[in-house]
Amino acid sequence: GNPAAVCQLTAAANPAWMQAIAAEFNLSETVFVRPVGTTWDLRFFTPRTEVALCGHATLATAHLLLSTGLARGRIAFTCPGGDLAAESDSARIWLDFPRIATQACPVDERLWEALGCMPQAVYQAGDDILVEAPDAEAVRRAQVDHRLVAELPVRGVILTAAADDAEYDVISRFFAPAAGIDEDPVTGSAHCAIGPYWAKRLRRNELRCHQASARGGSLLVRVGDSRVELGGQAVTVFSGALQAPPPSPEPSP
Repeated sequence: GNPAAVCQLTAAANPAWMQAIAAEFNLSETVFVRPVGTTWDLRFFTPRTEVALCGHATLATAHLLLSTGLARGRIAFTCPGGDLAAESDSARIWLDFPRIATQACPVDERLWEALGCMPQAVYQAGDDILVEAPDAEAVRRAQVDHRLVAELPVRGVILTAAADDAEYDVISRFFAPAAGIDEDPVTGSAHCAIGPYWAKRLRRNELRCHQASARGGSLLVRVGDSRVELGGQAVTVFSGALQAPPPSPEPSP
C-alpha cells in the first residue's frame, strides 16, 4: 500500500504552510481535511506541489473519519479535482471518483528513452500519459530515467499491461518525478484512467489491479459510464498533533 499523512483542520489554512508541512512529512501525499457544511474539503500536497486528485490519501481520510466516528455512511468530499465520495462495506472502503478518458496523443521521443521499453500505445489521460507496455514483465523490469520523465509536460507517466497471472487482470507502475515522486507505490487517481482503458480492452467492468512498485499494492476497480469506484483498505499507523497552529489563508487582493 501507499502511506499518507492526514491532517485535520478546523478552518482554512495558508497553502504555503500546507506545502511546508507536506515537505516535512516527505510522503507521496499529505492531505488536509476540514468540514464544510455537510461535506469535507480536501487539499492534496506532494513534497513539492499541490495536486488536484489523490486516491490513497482520500482512502486514508475516509478511514480516519469512519474509524473515529467523525463521519458515518456515505462521505461526501470536495477537492480541486471535483466531487468525490467514500463508503465502507464489510471488506473495504469504496471511493467514488471521476472517470478519466484516454485519447491518442503525439509521442514525445524522450518517452522511449525514459521508459527503457518500446510502448504498444500512448494516450493522454487527464494530466498524465498512459503507456501500454508490451507485456507485464516489461512493466516489472522497466528501468525508468526519472530525469527524462520529469522533463515531460505531464503530472506523471502510467506504465501498464495486462497481467500475466491468475490473481490480477491489470498491472501498472506510476512515475511523477516532477511532482517530487520518482515512483508512487500505489496510485488511485491513475486507476481512474487505467480502469476504463482496460475495461474496454478486457470486456469487463470490474478489474483486479496490481501496482508493481517496490512496496506494491492492489485494488479493485469498478468502471461506470462517468465514474470509477476504487476499492481498498487502510490502517492507522500512528497519530499525533502539530504543535504550531496553521496560519490563516492570505486575504484576497
